[in-house]
Amino acid sequence: MNNDILKHQRFLVIHGTLLLLAAFIIGFGFLFFITGEISLWPIPGKIVYQMPGTYDAWRMAHMEGIVNALLLWLIAALLPVFSSFIKNVKWLVIISPIISWSIVIGASFDPLFPEARGLVFDASTNMMNDLSFFIFYPGVVLCFVLVIGILVAAWKHSKKTF
Repeated sequence: MNNDILKHQRFLVIHGTLLLLAAFIIGFGFLFFITGEISLWPIPGKIVYQMPGTYDAWRMAHMEGIVNALLLWLIAALLPVFSSFIKNVKWLVIISPIISWSIVIGASFDPLFPEARGLVFDASTNMMNDLSFFIFYPGVVLCFVLVIGILVAAWKHSKKTF
């Protein structure tokens, strides 16, 4: 296997692993939200505190981290396949973590700040929602660019092989 492919795979695996660790940390926030206290066995003591947010917001932020981490690992595993029909996989390797991090960070605003889902940007939204939107939105746009780019490259390659 080509050294560049291995280097790119390591890059994606590292970012996937960091995202998974972020999902674990968000998962602790989710746990503390559900239990209404901050406590971890076997550490003695507890702090009775209800974390802000909603069940759905915490679950979504936690799952975004897990799913995006696994997607980066999947892209890393499929990189040799992608390189068979994509001339320069470097754009795929660079765009994928940008998408993943922006979506995970954007989703993390919702459980921590009221009305900060980041789904809409208009005059009625608050500053944290707007910040979440502008972190989240580029990832969504780049996701379409990435998927359409892969589809077009695969389509063109399939026409050459038949």
